[in-house]
Amino acid sequence: MSSRFVAGMTVADALAACARVNGDGIAVTLDALGESVTTEAEARRNGAVYHDLLDAIAAQKLNANVSLKLTQMGMDFDPALAESIVGELVAHAARVDSFVRIDMEGSAFTEATIAIAERLNARAGCQGRVGTVLQAYLFRTESDAERLLRQGIRIRLCKGAYKEPPEIAFPLKAEVDANYVKLAQRLTTSGVFCGIATHDEAIVEKLLAFVRQNGVEKSAFEFQMLYGIRRDLQRRLAKLGFGVRVYVPFGPEWYPYFMRRLAERPANVLFLLKNFLKS
Repeated sequence: MSSRFVAGMTVADALAACARVNGDGIAVTLDALGESVTTEAEARRNGAVYHDLLDAIAAQKLNANVSLKLTQMGMDFDPALAESIVGELVAHAARVDSFVRIDMEGSAFTEATIAIAERLNARAGCQGRVGTVLQAYLFRTESDAERLLRQGIRIRLCKGAYKEPPEIAFPLKAEVDANYVKLAQRLTTSGVFCGIATHDEAIVEKLLAFVRQNGVEKSAFEFQMLYGIRRDLQRRLAKLGFGVRVYVPFGPEWYPYFMRRLAERPANVLFLLKNFLKS
């Protein structure tokens, strides 16, 4: 089952999967799984993996970029170290004409993640080379989106996979879905290229109708999905001429990573099982 959703253990495995996905006319974000390291040595090793990825993407001319988590880079124990490591990666991405996405983690990291993305994007030569993720189930996300859009920072919009309390997040799926559609409509018409990350076909259809009715160019945004999930929908959207990007996770940390995600939010289990049975 894991091989359906994880590309493999090594950088070579990830690059091979990337080439296969690119063959279907679909872009990729490579994601070396891992989080919550406890030493500087671990953080720097993780950073080195991403430097290797950026160089390999450029050398092999793959249609890909990279995605990382701040806690992979030491955010839990040394935020300055994490920002330094990610800053070096963003500068590297600028040199090789690529892009770094800083993934969003639990709500305890929301403000710090946004602030780091802002500071790195403001560095000379790094504008447009770094973006982050916003989660539609948080009440604060609408204002966060406006904040990032004013600075031209690219957003990946997802529903959210962490368990959050009702004081800060919409508790009902219908509320999350409604907020997601509202935010996605704002992003697709913002003038800032953004990623609409969803596997929900009902939401996809609403957005397709919206962009047709409002004359939104297909080049204004891209759909983003996870490796191995709704491959049929990925290919259909690509054939319609929309940009599609697949997140391809890999690495030896896949097992603890997925177990933590499944344990903290049981809905994630149902999501994976349902999609394992789809093409």
